[in-house]
Amino acid sequence: MAGLTQSTPNPTEIIVHQKSRLLEIAFDDGARYQLTFELMRVYSPSAEVRGHGPGQEVLQTGKREVGIESIEPVGHYAIKPVFTDGHESGIYSWDYLVWLGRNQEKLWQDYLQRLDSSGASRDSGLS
Repeated sequence: MAGLTQSTPNPTEIIVHQKSRLLEIAFDDGARYQLTFELMRVYSPSAEVRGHGPGQEVLQTGKREVGIESIEPVGHYAIKPVFTDGHESGIYSWDYLVWLGRNQEKLWQDYLQRLDSSGASRDSGLS
């Protein structure tokens, strides 16, 4: 099931905080994460962002103000957020959301460094 294993925790609560632009997700193993919409968008598991293989990743710029319009369930294993910039092809499985939550600090720093190295910006129109 989309990379899920028997040890993958299941969500017990998913809350979209529009004002603070956070997705709060709690799992049945006791873990709880708050993921910024921007982090979710720039690390979308879609081919549009990740490419079709190593080295094909596309740096996402201008996503500081991105929002989530809606979230659609995908079976019993994932969600599909619809972002305000029109991106809606990423399917976020429970294991991927756990991975984002556990690694968000490192992922965020890596993202900021890649933006800096490329002279790009988190703000739209400045990339």
